[in-house]
Amino acid sequence: MARSASTANRAASLELMEDFSLEMTGKDVPGLLEAKDRIPAGTRINVTFLGNEDLEMRVAAAKAALENGFVPVPHVSARRLKSQGQLEEFLGRLQEIGASERIFVIGGDPVTPEGPYQDSHAVIASGVLQNFGVREVGVGGYPEGHPDITHDLLEGALLDKAAALRDQGLKMFVITQFAFDTDPVTAWIDAARANGIDAMIRVGTPGPAGIKRLLNFARRFGVGANAMIVKKYGFSLTNLMGDAGPDRFVDDLAAALASPRSAGPAGGDALAGPAAGEGIAGRVGLHFYTFGGLAATADWARAFVAERS
Repeated sequence: MARSASTANRAASLELMEDFSLEMTGKDVPGLLEAKDRIPAGTRINVTFLGNEDLEMRVAAAKAALENGFVPVPHVSARRLKSQGQLEEFLGRLQEIGASERIFVIGGDPVTPEGPYQDSHAVIASGVLQNFGVREVGVGGYPEGHPDITHDLLEGALLDKAAALRDQGLKMFVITQFAFDTDPVTAWIDAARANGIDAMIRVGTPGPAGIKRLLNFARRFGVGANAMIVKKYGFSLTNLMGDAGPDRFVDDLAAALASPRSAGPAGGDALAGPAAGEGIAGRVGLHFYTFGGLAATADWARAFVAERS
C-alpha cells in the first residue's frame, strides 16, 4: 500500500535532518557546553575563522567540540592568512589536538588578501594541507550567487577546487551560503551534479533567530530576501518583531529533493527519494548557521524531528 503524501513528506524531512552539521565561533564555547547534551553525539561542528578572534580561540573551540563528543571542522579563511607560516601554525596546532582531519576552506571577507592566498583554491593548491593530516576539505557553494563574483567564475572555481582536491587524494564536501528559498538551491544542486560534483552538499540553513537578524545577515551575504522568498520561508515583511525557524524551508527542500527531476550527465539516476538520501550523484544534508544560538538550534532540531517521527 502506498504511503500517504504526508507520511512520505515527513520521511523525507527526517532523512534530510540526519547527520546535520552546526556552526560556532571561537566565542561560542560556553554555548556549546550549555547545549552539548542536546546535540547528537558525533555531530560535525564547524568553527569559524573570524577576524576578531585569534589562534588560541579557534583552537580552543575545536578542542571543546572534540572533547565533548563532536567532530570539529575548523575553518581556514584564505585572505586572512598573513603567511604560509601562519597556515602551518594553525594546522599544526589542530593536528596536535587531533582536529586537523577535516577543515573548511573559504576565501573570507577581506577584499585584499592579507598574505599570499588570493582565494580558497590557492590554499588547496599549496600542497600544505596533507602535511598536517588533512583528509577532507570543505568548500563554499553559492546557490543565489555572490555579490562580488559572477556566476561563471563561481562555477569554474568550484570545478577547479574539486579537481585540485581529487588530484591530491583529498575528499571534498560543500557547504552553501544559507538560503530562504528552495528553488535556487535545488537548481544549483542539479547544476553541480550535472557538472560532475558528486561530493556531499550541505545546504546552509538559518537556525531559529529573530526575523530582523535573519534578514540583516541575508543582505550582508547577498542572499535574496524579497517578499516572495520570505513568504515561502514562512514570515511576513509586515511583522518583523518575532522569531522564525526553518521548519517550512526544511520541509519544502526535503520534498523537492525527494521528487524526481533530471538525470546526471553520465546516465545517473533521477533523484531516488527520501529512502536513498541521495541527489543525482551524491548525498545532500543540512548545515545550520546558529547565529550564536547553539542551544536554540539544537532544541529546534529535536522538536522538528519529534513532530515528524
